[in-house]
Amino acid sequence: MSQTLPLDQQLCFALYSVSNAMVRLYRPLLQPFDLTYPQYVVLLALWQQDNISLGTLGRATLFDSGTLTPLVKKLEQKQLLQRVASQDDERVKQVVLTTKGRALQQKVSGVMQALRCQVAMDDEQLIQLREMARQLQQQISDVASCNVS
Repeated sequence: MSQTLPLDQQLCFALYSVSNAMVRLYRPLLQPFDLTYPQYVVLLALWQQDNISLGTLGRATLFDSGTLTPLVKKLEQKQLLQRVASQDDERVKQVVLTTKGRALQQKVSGVMQALRCQVAMDDEQLIQLREMARQLQQQISDVASCNVS
């Protein structure tokens, strides 16, 4: 009978713990803007491409609809975005930044630099880490799509 690896040798635990640590680093940086990290992710996606469907936003953020819908509703309550019916199909909701939401981009522009000061890896290491994480996520996504019957 085979044994499982100890916790400190598990890749899944290393990724989970570093993800939690990164979110904890963001928390005090986003708090002055009354944003959580997932809300920030939604806004980052919209600052990159505004006026997109909820489905497109979900694909960009990798949030499922059960996670994305409450985030969008909360950001709508904060008047940072609004959901509007698509002109092509009123059943489809478009997510559009408000003037306040667009203006917030400039206000939070220092968050990434402040976070960067807290991470003691050089730029090349961070780029390599990001690319490896993207590759792993893509491989996991590819396997998951193959398993769908």
